[in-house]
Amino acid sequence: MSAQAAAPFSQAVVRAMRKLYPQALADNSWDNTGLLLEAPFVPSRRQSNTVLLTIDLTKAVADEAIALNSSIVIAYHPIIFRGLKSLTFANTQQQTLLRLASHGISVYSPHTAVDAAPGGLGDWLADIVTATKSSNSDADVSPEATPQGKKQEVDDDDPFIEKKRPEYTLNHHPSQTLLRFSKQSPPAITTVPHTRRPVVPQSPELESHPGAGMGRIVQFKEPQPLTALLDRIGKGLNNPKGFPIAIPQGKTISDISIRSVGICAGSGASLLSNVDVDLLFTGEMSHHEALAAIEKGQVVISLFHSNSERGFLAEVLLGQLEEAVSDEWSKVRDEGKDSEELKEALADEDFEIAVSEVDRDPYGIVVLKSEAE
Repeated sequence: MSAQAAAPFSQAVVRAMRKLYPQALADNSWDNTGLLLEAPFVPSRRQSNTVLLTIDLTKAVADEAIALNSSIVIAYHPIIFRGLKSLTFANTQQQTLLRLASHGISVYSPHTAVDAAPGGLGDWLADIVTATKSSNSDADVSPEATPQGKKQEVDDDDPFIEKKRPEYTLNHHPSQTLLRFSKQSPPAITTVPHTRRPVVPQSPELESHPGAGMGRIVQFKEPQPLTALLDRIGKGLNNPKGFPIAIPQGKTISDISIRSVGICAGSGASLLSNVDVDLLFTGEMSHHEALAAIEKGQVVISLFHSNSERGFLAEVLLGQLEEAVSDEWSKVRDEGKDSEELKEALADEDFEIAVSEVDRDPYGIVVLKSEAE
């Protein structure tokens, strides 16, 4: 980031993200990570020291960032993926970029750097399949958390099925609703003995990041019932109403034991296609890719693309970034203390990091009422 080109607080956030998730960890052969929009710093236009975290930077998320008077949006998926020959209001992507720039809001996208990093998205998904999380049913849930305006109830016997529902209900993933969980009572975790490694390890020159690489392969010390993994995934993702699973012909879920899991956030088919594991756990996989997997005797669990990513923002990145930004913001304020132009912008040591409340996967699940209900 060039000196004083963007708001000082935005500079601190970018520095924090680069330390947490260095761009060298990203798959730069195709990905587009880093600072994608650098909004100019205008001293007379005072931004709040607010960061908005999102998976996808949609028009709705841009509206949210503007309403918060944010300094910067951390959008996991790059909003600029291919080269742009112009910036006009001809499409929604360019509209969003122009609107954010006009409000002084920068955009940073870490994407595959987060996937590959130790303790990043791949490890978060591995933690879900290797740990039993306590139910969130005791958490504080806001009344607006469900479409019916009622508190969401969790059935401990069957975390995937809601017993009573209206005739047609469009259920979005729970991590996208306005659930409010207490930070003082994190879920209890009991780790199942296992080993893990990247599907594709990082290049040897990145020795400062041991364990980095794309995807994860989990090998359990003892075989795990598929039913137990389904329960862990359901609870780890805050009890969605359901998610797709593909199993080999002639098998039932209760028959299957899992010794190994291949994990990839988002679209994992290409990364996992030649991995010799019992279960493929990813965001999405095409019809033919899933068929090929079950023909080989593998199980496939998919979550819809961004549902394999979104929970990471609140559960992991939020806390990491709060600590890292605190350090970097202190340094930036100290570096600029003698600047009269920056005096007002540097005056407030406080900041806020928020997770978007409108970011969601484009797909929900419509559940039809059965005749028996």
